Amino acid sequence: VQLQASGGGLVQAGGSLRLSCAVSGRPVRKYAMAWFRQAPGTEREFVASISRSGEGKDYEDSAKGRFTISRANAENTIYLQMINLHSEDTAVYFCAAKRGLWAATIRGPYDYWGQGTQVTVSS
Repeated sequence: VQLQASGGGLVQAGGSLRLSCAVSGRPVRKYAMAWFRQAPGTEREFVASISRSGEGKDYEDSAKGRFTISRANAENTIYLQMINLHSEDTAVYFCAAKRGLWAATIRGPYDYWGQGTQVTVSS
């Protein structure tokens, strides 16, 4: 299974971005999915997750109300829509896939990882 994250870039504070994670090798519908991010000098942290059915979603506290995770199984892709971006959102964003019905908010259970896409928010 290969994951390819894209959609990052440079945006001003208050702006928006939509990240995409294209999955190949196996159908994305077989996996629970998540986004994590890592800023320089910090640990990779959970941002958002979505269950295999798409009905279960979870967000890190600062992402609630600003970020929306979704999945398009027909496109073999998941998305992270981000609005009202803050400078603190600057990081490399990674998508991850996990076997099973339910996602997780920690790194360990995820089986596959993408290479990351850089998001830079200027204040």
